[in-house]
Amino acid sequence: MKITGVRTHVLGTAWRNLTIVEVQTDEGITGLGEVRMLNHTDALHGYLAEAVPRHVVGTDPFDVESLVHRMTRYDYARPGEIAMSALAIIEIACWDIQGKALGLPVYKLLGGAVRDQIRAYANGWYQVERTPEEFNAAAARVVARGYQGLKVDPFGAGMFELDANETARSVSLVEAVRDAIGPDAELFIEMHGRFSAATAIRVAGLLTPFRPAWIEEPVPPENLKALVTVAAHTDIPIATGERLHTRYDYRELFESQAADILQTDITHSGGLLEAKKLAGTAETHYLLMAPHNVGGAISTAANLHLAATMVNFKIQEYFNDFADPFVSDCVPGLPEVTAGHFPLPTAPGLGVELNHDLLAQHPRVAVHFNLFESGWERRQAQRA
Repeated sequence: MKITGVRTHVLGTAWRNLTIVEVQTDEGITGLGEVRMLNHTDALHGYLAEAVPRHVVGTDPFDVESLVHRMTRYDYARPGEIAMSALAIIEIACWDIQGKALGLPVYKLLGGAVRDQIRAYANGWYQVERTPEEFNAAAARVVARGYQGLKVDPFGAGMFELDANETARSVSLVEAVRDAIGPDAELFIEMHGRFSAATAIRVAGLLTPFRPAWIEEPVPPENLKALVTVAAHTDIPIATGERLHTRYDYRELFESQAADILQTDITHSGGLLEAKKLAGTAETHYLLMAPHNVGGAISTAANLHLAATMVNFKIQEYFNDFADPFVSDCVPGLPEVTAGHFPLPTAPGLGVELNHDLLAQHPRVAVHFNLFESGWERRQAQRA
């Protein structure tokens, strides 16, 4: 079997564009891959335009190790977000092709399942006015749907520092969420790499009474020494990794012992095989895996197959139950979350297919995501 071509689509939403690829073969089997690129969609497509004819066309989709080696070693530039995302969506599509060709779900090709269901937490649910009342009501809807874990970024546009008023407001939002979800549900606090080490430590101390299951990316990801400082001054587990793109980046994180949970985004770090290798190394350091995922049904499906095989898996992020439901409708086949868990996929390959007609109704959107200018207030202003 040989890859004969790659067809590219873009699925647009109000804040993100999802690039979807169909990797075509000479035996008529097509595999799907997907990645969400914030503000870099054109860069990804430009890279694919050069890489596909040079590295992908003519490749046997079963030869994943060779594909990874060529796409990471044969180009002189070192792999970063763009290159590793391009590799990931092609690599994931190759696993989809393999599963379809063999009549097996992808997790069977990755070593087989070690669990019969996959625990999930909700993201995307707090696109409401940034008040305790609205956050409380929105969080209550999450647990009413059966989730026992959810993530929230309560910090508005704070960067490096957080003034007294914003600090009080952010803490009140976390308090309102904890009140809504009760004492047993896991509450994950997203910081999006905003803070200096001193601010992250101070804020973590204020949030401790609400028992966060982790604080996520408390400092910018390029400063591992700052993360070490934060880890030394809080008892809250630290999660990070969504903006680390190669195993070599993670090597330094392992050496620092500054994180408790790794959040590799498989669509930005080379795909399923790279993530499987990373999970094995994480296991030797007694670290848990909670893959980052704000993509659509294809990237979620790939994550489910990975999660099924990881001994040190903790929980899977899921976005589309509370935001942009049409994203999942464009790629039917993903199992639904019930009582906070996905069942294992059962169909061959990733188990999802592309609805071309519906996809055409949601073209690319002219959107520029800026964390420090976003939020409910800005969206309301745009709609006015």
